[in-house]
Amino acid sequence: MWRDSFRLQLFCLLMAVLAVVVLIHNFFQLEHLDDDTVSGSNWITENNVQHSLSQTAKTTRKPYCGYTEQTLSKREQAEQESLLAAIQWPKPPDGKIPFSQSTDPTHSDFVIVKPSRFFQVGDQLEVLVRMKDFQGKPKQYGGDYLQARIHSPGLKAGAAGRIVDCHNGLYKVFFTLLWPGEVKVSVSLVHPSEAIQVLLRLREERPDRVYFKSSFKSGRYSETTECNVCLPAGLPVCNFTDLYTGEPWFCYKPRKLSCASRINHAKGGYLKGLLTQEESLFFQSDVNIKRPILSSGHDSVIVKPKAFTDSSSMGRTEDPTASPSGYYYEDQWRSRTHWIHNFNRSDDITECLKGKAIHLFGDSTIRQWFEYLTAFVPDLVEFNLGSPKNVGPFMSVDLKHNILLTFRCHGPPIRFSTVFSSELRYIANELNSIVGGRNTVIAITIWSHFSTFPVEVYIRRLRNIRRAVLQLLDRSPKTAIVIRTANVQELGPEVSLFNSDWYSFQLDSVMRKMFSGIAVHFVDAWEMSVAHYLPHNLHPNEIIVKNQIDVFLSYVCPLQT
Repeated sequence: MWRDSFRLQLFCLLMAVLAVVVLIHNFFQLEHLDDDTVSGSNWITENNVQHSLSQTAKTTRKPYCGYTEQTLSKREQAEQESLLAAIQWPKPPDGKIPFSQSTDPTHSDFVIVKPSRFFQVGDQLEVLVRMKDFQGKPKQYGGDYLQARIHSPGLKAGAAGRIVDCHNGLYKVFFTLLWPGEVKVSVSLVHPSEAIQVLLRLREERPDRVYFKSSFKSGRYSETTECNVCLPAGLPVCNFTDLYTGEPWFCYKPRKLSCASRINHAKGGYLKGLLTQEESLFFQSDVNIKRPILSSGHDSVIVKPKAFTDSSSMGRTEDPTASPSGYYYEDQWRSRTHWIHNFNRSDDITECLKGKAIHLFGDSTIRQWFEYLTAFVPDLVEFNLGSPKNVGPFMSVDLKHNILLTFRCHGPPIRFSTVFSSELRYIANELNSIVGGRNTVIAITIWSHFSTFPVEVYIRRLRNIRRAVLQLLDRSPKTAIVIRTANVQELGPEVSLFNSDWYSFQLDSVMRKMFSGIAVHFVDAWEMSVAHYLPHNLHPNEIIVKNQIDVFLSYVCPLQT
């Protein structure tokens, strides 16, 4: 019997040794994938940073792209196909369109349909936009990207319009008239249809046009290499794919250091020379990027008040998908579906947040919420965590009223200056570590840093976040979860190639569809930036942020009506 026991122990020992050998072998292969599965670029070292992707732009290579390696269930595949179909954009006729035949906002115009009719608050206003090219000829196809709003400057009132592409060079814009007085119409061409096709090509073919880097360090020796979701083939990589979410991320392996020696993540830069000379004509600041389209007749109407209507309830509706979702009146945002309380005094905010933990996740546009609340509420004091400026994580506390406020940036891709590797956290994983409850508030935004990637990358990220949100609500249904949408921004020729409003609009459309029907609230930062009179900005002005905070806190502490 003792011999059988000895043989069993020997067998177990051999199996343990074999398991260790396999583990080491797999780890080795993780760092030294063969040339058929990864792609390469010149090495980037601390003293010799080379942007080799731009040098090899003319070489056609099959990229290693994690988003193409997904294993989706039938349900996930069907949802992804449905989402991609929903944001499919109209294309011009086959063949290259010369610049002279592209959309010219100066030759184009709009007319108000039946401008002399009697208008009351609550009525619909219809506008017809007629597109023409630089030769003054009417366009025969659609696909231009427009933005439109109505506004009354004296009242500091404004609302976004709903645009319908007729696919023949004509566009209909519908506005809901939500306040009395003279109401003006403004329409802008953000990008001509010909430019949209260039943006589409860049999104699918050049996800590398924003590149990232990581530093690896051991003792005094360090190396810096390029990182991304996709890397051209040729050299061994470090696989930093998240073990829990499956979110892919790769860096080229340092020549002398191990993958485990990575110390940080940072934005590397933006590639140049992405456009042909002809394509660059479609991206000119004073010609066809965010240029106004003028009216050929009246550009305003007179709106009469509705009898027996309280001004605070103008335009209210029970439809959660109403368009527009809200409007400005006297510089205050009024939601059409929820009562908004204006938190004008810091004491009101303190009373709302007393005893609560508020966690903000995302990019710099939600970091503005952290900065606003910390600056506006005297008892909310930032605790110095030694984090890099504008990067985080950040934390503010109010010990007197038991309030905790935190901000953490989302995981890569993130175009921040330098983020410590230990602070690269995915939102889904962070949500999974939160207990939740009636005193827990979550706010999320994630969009801007995904604009250069194929939409599948964004869908996967949202799918992971949505799963974590549902799990959190399942274990703690009273947790308040708020999603801040994307917003518009100032655009120029270069910014358009990386962060165009059109990219943001597409991602925002996907996000709204994926989170519809879930017990989350939306702060419609998109309409709040389109409808306002101030110039567009990636980081909206403080008055717009203040209105966003009012909507956010009105979900956290709803008015008793």
